Amino acid sequence: MKGLYCRAGVSDAEPKFVIQETSLPEVLGNHLVRVQVKACGLSPLDLKLLDDVGIQRELIPVGREVAGVVLQVGDKVSFFQPEDEVVGILPLDSPCSGLCDVIDIDEHLLVQKPEKLSSVCVAGALRDGLCAYTALHTHARMAAGHTLLVMDGASSFGLMCIQLACYHGVKVLTTSHSPQQHTFLEQLRPSVAKVIPVYNDSSDLLAVVLEETGGLGLDIVIDSGVRLQEEGSEETKLLPHKHDIISVLGVGGHWVTSHKDLQLDPPDCRYLHLKSASISFLNDEVWTASSAQQGRYLHILKDIVEKMSTGVLRPQPEEAVPLYEATVAMETVQRHQKKKAVVQL
Repeated sequence: MKGLYCRAGVSDAEPKFVIQETSLPEVLGNHLVRVQVKACGLSPLDLKLLDDVGIQRELIPVGREVAGVVLQVGDKVSFFQPEDEVVGILPLDSPCSGLCDVIDIDEHLLVQKPEKLSSVCVAGALRDGLCAYTALHTHARMAAGHTLLVMDGASSFGLMCIQLACYHGVKVLTTSHSPQQHTFLEQLRPSVAKVIPVYNDSSDLLAVVLEETGGLGLDIVIDSGVRLQEEGSEETKLLPHKHDIISVLGVGGHWVTSHKDLQLDPPDCRYLHLKSASISFLNDEVWTASSAQQGRYLHILKDIVEKMSTGVLRPQPEEAVPLYEATVAMETVQRHQKKKAVVQL
């Protein structure tokens, strides 16, 4: 049985992805479920996070968002039985690569997959759905009538945030990074209140937000990265500056950031203090890294797949690639960080 693994580079060298032979133990653990994988989503690998939590291996399993069919269950498994269709996210310390034909996973990390939801669709969008839920419900406590700004709304994560917020009666503003993305976002249904182009220098984020909110500012801002300096590189020039985000927040506003190394200067903190605003750091890995809120995590996963099956959440379809292209696909995902890929087994 083959799986995809990462051999981390030395110093600044790029990680190398390799196909390796692997095997499963003959005896299945009490609470483990043996699953035949039908599709696996590929997301960027955070090697720094793995190092921070003490996971150091020569070969790191790659591919963690999985959809498949139950083959066998452990003696104490109560939630599933053979032939059930399931979806889930492998934990950070999982020894299995999600691209193996068959994997073992704890029953408390899986939920039932609705019959009419395709394995490729759910494997490609499950993590983004989890991130959107974590940002909007867990951190920002969104409610009907709130105003929300989603940066880079055409990204897979941004699209999930927009659709989930619209479903809950939130007024949504978003930014576009190209004319094509701008057209796509304006044609979304349910529609967003305003699409703000940031690919030309003439856009004034603060002025547009104040006009749309009657001068009050926003209740929630969700970024996809920020610039810490006024002058950005080619990769970061479309990202908002941290001061821009603080400026558009209203009184009591909440900023959810995915920027891991955010640095705030005393004037930034003073401005946030004057608005009684707050910041949360988005790290969706905490759900599987800790069992403190396991029940809530499973409830979120279940709600995500149900909303996908009913059309409330409509992710942009990812074209599935075969297993023999997985190495190249993962290299592309790792290089571009925000890209996604789905492997069909």
